[in-house]
Amino acid sequence: MCDSVCDPIQKPEDCCSSMELPVLKPCIPIPIPEEQLLDVIDKSKDWAIMHGAGMRSKANFNPDVMQFAPFVLVPSSFPRKEFEKAVKLQTILNELMHKVAHDTDFLRSTLANTIQVDEFTGNLFRIYEDILKTCSNQRLSLGLFRSDVMLESCCPESDSGPAAYCCWKQVEINTIASGFGHLGPISRELQSYILHELNHGDKIADLPENPALSGLCNGMIKAWEIIGKPHAAILFIVEDVTYNICDQRFHEFEIRKINPSIRVIRKSLTEIYKEAKLGPNRELLVNDTEVSVIYFRAGYEPGHYPTQNEWDARLLMERSLAIKCPSIHYHLAGTKKVQQALAKPGILKRFLDNDEKIEAVKEIFTGLYSLDANEEGEEAVKRALKNPEKYVLKPQREGGGNNIYGQDIPSALKKMNATERSAWILMERIFPPISKGYIIRPGEAIPPKVSDLVSELGIFGAIIGDKDRIVYNHQVGHMLRTKLSTANEGGVAAGLGALDSPYLID
Repeated sequence: MCDSVCDPIQKPEDCCSSMELPVLKPCIPIPIPEEQLLDVIDKSKDWAIMHGAGMRSKANFNPDVMQFAPFVLVPSSFPRKEFEKAVKLQTILNELMHKVAHDTDFLRSTLANTIQVDEFTGNLFRIYEDILKTCSNQRLSLGLFRSDVMLESCCPESDSGPAAYCCWKQVEINTIASGFGHLGPISRELQSYILHELNHGDKIADLPENPALSGLCNGMIKAWEIIGKPHAAILFIVEDVTYNICDQRFHEFEIRKINPSIRVIRKSLTEIYKEAKLGPNRELLVNDTEVSVIYFRAGYEPGHYPTQNEWDARLLMERSLAIKCPSIHYHLAGTKKVQQALAKPGILKRFLDNDEKIEAVKEIFTGLYSLDANEEGEEAVKRALKNPEKYVLKPQREGGGNNIYGQDIPSALKKMNATERSAWILMERIFPPISKGYIIRPGEAIPPKVSDLVSELGIFGAIIGDKDRIVYNHQVGHMLRTKLSTANEGGVAAGLGALDSPYLID
C-alpha cells in the first residue's frame, strides 16, 4: 500500500499519483436550494438555543446570555462498518486503560523523562506517588473515557464504494473531562429536526441512537450507589468561568432526572481549597456536605492551577474516600506519552491476555513515536524534519489547541533541546476523507457556502474498578465533531469545530 491518499474512483495503480482525498457520499443532495436553505437555518438556530445546543460567548462573555453552538446543518457520512467496530472496541479500550492506570512500574518508567521536563505532568505524578505511599485514598476509580478516532483515507483495493477505502485510526484516549456527553446526543436531535424540515426524514433511520448523556450519568450514579451513602452529593469540579455550560449542566439535570434524591454541587479547585476538608474517616466534606463521587470537568491543564492552593485541593480530594472520575491513576494513564508507549510492539501483551483483543487494538493505532533523548528519539526527529507534513507534534496537554502541525514542526523542534523534547510525542498525521456540507456559526454570513469538511468521532465508555477487579464496564454513546478540511484543530468550544452526528453509509 502506498503512502499517499487518493480519490476512491481511481484504480489502485493510479493511487500514488494523486493527493486528492476521497469524498464520502453525502446524506442528502448538496447544495440545498437557497430559499429552502435560508428557511431551515433560521428554524434550526432557534431549535438549537431552545433545546440546549448552546454555549456562552468567549468574545462577549455574559453568564445571562446563550448563543447556539456551531453546528453542521445535515449529518456527515461515516462508514457503518467502521462505526460499529469503534463501538464494539470501546469496552476493550476501557479495560486496557484501567489496567495501565494500575500498573505502577509501567507508569513510572514511561513517564520518567516527561516528569523531569513537564512541570504539569510532574505535579500530577507527585500526587500519584503520595497516594501510593500513604495508601490513603479510595481504591475504586470511575472512568468516563472517550476514544477519539478519525477515518484514514486508504488506497482502494476494490470497486465496492467509498466505505471500502476508509479505516479508522485512533487520535487519542481522553480520560479526564471527556466532553460532549450532552452535545453529542443533542446534535442528533437537531439534525433529525433539520432532515424532517428538508423532507428527508427517511434518512434518520441511519443516524445511530446516542444514549451518551444517560450512559455517562448512569456511571456516576453507579459509583454513588457503590459508596452507599444516600445523603452524600456528587461534586462537579469546574472552571472559574464556564463557556461550555450546556454540556455540563445537562449532566446535572440528567442525574436529578434519573434519581432526584442525588444532590449535585459545583465547585472550582480554588473553592475546594477554601471550603473542603477531610472528615475523621477521610470522607470529603464541602461546607459540611459529604461528597461520595467527584467528577472533574476541570483540572486537566496548567491554567486550572494558578497557585499552589489548587494543587493542594487536588491532593486533598485524591486522599479522600470519594470515588474520583478520574482518579490520579486514570489521569496519568491518559497522557500522550503513555499512549505512545502503548503503541510499541509487544506492549499490549502486558495488559491484555486475549490475542483477539490485542489485534483489535493494534489495528487502530497510528504511528506514535517517542522524542526522548535516545536513539529512538533522534530517529523520530529526523523523520519529522524530512517530511513534517506527515506528522503532528503533541504535548502532554488536554483541551485542544496545543498541537503543532506540518511545516511548523521543524522550527519547533529546533528550538527544543533534547531534554525538552521528552515532554512531546510525534504522531503520524491522519488524512481523513472529505464530506461536503454547511457549517452554521453565530454571527457569520447567511447563506453559508458549501465547504469541504472532515470529522472526528468519539466513542464514550464508562468503567469502575480497582487494581484487582472491574465491576462495571460499558460503551455508552458517541459524539462527532466536524471542522473545515483546512483547519488543524477542531474544538467546538474554541470556535474551530462544529456539532455533528454520523450518518451511516454502507
